[in-house]
Amino acid sequence: MDGHDGRVSSEPPPAERHPDGPLADVRVVDCSTVLAGPNCARYLADFGADVVKVERPDGGDGLRRMGWDDPGNPDADTSMWWRMVSRNKRSVVLDLKDPDDLDRMRSLCEQADVLVENFRPGTLERLGLDPADLIARNPGLVVTRVTGYGQTGPYRDRPGFATQAEALSGFAALNGEVDGPPLLPPIALTDEVTGLAAAFATMVALHSGVGQVVDVNLVETMLQFMGPLLTRFGLEGVSQERLGGGIFCTVPRNTYRSADGTWIAVSSSSDSVASRVLDLVGLGDDDRLATFAGRLEHRDEVDAHLAGWIGARSADEVLGSFERAGAAAAPVLDVAGIFADPHVRDRGSIEVLDGVPMPGLIARLSATPGRLRWVGPPFPSGADG
Repeated sequence: MDGHDGRVSSEPPPAERHPDGPLADVRVVDCSTVLAGPNCARYLADFGADVVKVERPDGGDGLRRMGWDDPGNPDADTSMWWRMVSRNKRSVVLDLKDPDDLDRMRSLCEQADVLVENFRPGTLERLGLDPADLIARNPGLVVTRVTGYGQTGPYRDRPGFATQAEALSGFAALNGEVDGPPLLPPIALTDEVTGLAAAFATMVALHSGVGQVVDVNLVETMLQFMGPLLTRFGLEGVSQERLGGGIFCTVPRNTYRSADGTWIAVSSSSDSVASRVLDLVGLGDDDRLATFAGRLEHRDEVDAHLAGWIGARSADEVLGSFERAGAAAAPVLDVAGIFADPHVRDRGSIEVLDGVPMPGLIARLSATPGRLRWVGPPFPSGADG
């Protein structure tokens, strides 16, 4: 497909564009930018969908320049993030304010099953791509709209990024030490999970067989992660305070430092596992701790005891003891630790694609697996139209 000036990315051979895969018959037009929307399209592409990434002529998606450059292609204007998020996609340059390119975009949508966009509400309509018109021309089209706050409501026109969603959803208020400030996650958490939510919702809409608009937003995606905290406030008027590394429903659950300086994460999210942990550390005979409610009531006491028990032993001794007891514990790994971890290595959880390491597929299907085919392409350049 020609772009604004005839520029398209170097495309793989036709046989590679439509490999066997559960979504090999799905065509996706991705005109979203940066992260949550492109992540939605990435998950579809990973499982065989033919995804055409529509980029602006003035440098394309900003994700190309966000973060660290790909050292293997220092002159290609392709960041590491772009290489991962745009894997398995083709790229085309279109200026949606140009009448000819707008017609090309409409043509792409007429042939597509899915359009993914993340403009502010109303922008698609102002460009001449009203979803109602697109669906009238292509009755099976699913238009997935990813925004900060949704297509309706008093916040709909505000700029919205993951940071605002993490603040407004209550997520940031829960993060941090008990007496410390609320903390934002140090990763693009909301954009990542909203991409998953949007991909799921898109597949539900596709399965319906009915052309329609899918309205996905960052704030409501994060609200799903609040779980019963919202229910509790609605029923009892109680807000959850910050617990540091703890969690509202389980004790013990925290990170503890071993005698040789390794941080170890412990959880006991079932009565049976909690009983094993308490037996292991010498609290098994304390009847006060026999139930979830009892352990929650004595959170500080249990935490202090466990911290002392782990702090008196090496990490190998602690982890070995927990494994023999059938209790749940793991070392807190940094990124270097992830790459060295034997389970990650055995599973191939980090794949190397065209020389670029990145997370592998989100899930493994036994009969119709997804596949990583190529990294995010360089910005289209070259021939005149």
